[in-house]
Amino acid sequence: MKKKIKNGFRHVRDIVVNPKRYFTKIVADGNLEESMLKAFMYGLLGGCLVLLLRLLGGATITLGSVFTAIVIVPVLAVALLFVMGGLLMLVSEITGGERDWEIAIKGLASIFFIYPMILVLNALAFNCTSMWVISLLVDIYILFLFYNISVYCMRGKRSNVIVVIGILALFIATVYATDYRIGWFMLKNTSATLACLL
Repeated sequence: MKKKIKNGFRHVRDIVVNPKRYFTKIVADGNLEESMLKAFMYGLLGGCLVLLLRLLGGATITLGSVFTAIVIVPVLAVALLFVMGGLLMLVSEITGGERDWEIAIKGLASIFFIYPMILVLNALAFNCTSMWVISLLVDIYILFLFYNISVYCMRGKRSNVIVVIGILALFIATVYATDYRIGWFMLKNTSATLACLL
């Protein structure tokens, strides 16, 4: 167990410090189950951490909130893995990269350590300003990781990947510049978003 935790921290450090070296080592080996389990476990961790934060904040914990934390959130994490896998395959097709579904899923699963962090950061937002700051930082970092996976894991042509990431960034900027941001914020933290409407 201690070795697995140590390997997990090394894995996170490698992605944060040197994503190029980490992502270029990902290959297809027929083991998709590990990637799905990884997404599920990180989802479970995120759900439990958010539940703990709410408990520490004095919120009433209901059976529904417990069910959401230990079942709904982890299942959504696995679903998100496959949705993002489809988007990554589309980007890879456009940018001339790998057409391997397994590599796409494994590349995305390797960054799912940020899933519980994102859930916790969103839960920590307490007003409109903090919601804006946290949401922007998270979205920018996700684009950065998506760029690294597209270039180093899926081996897309760098110039083409930059164009695609630029388009995605423009789309996100449009969401933030319009009232659609309220819906986007609502998905992250309802109470903090309501402060934006006052």
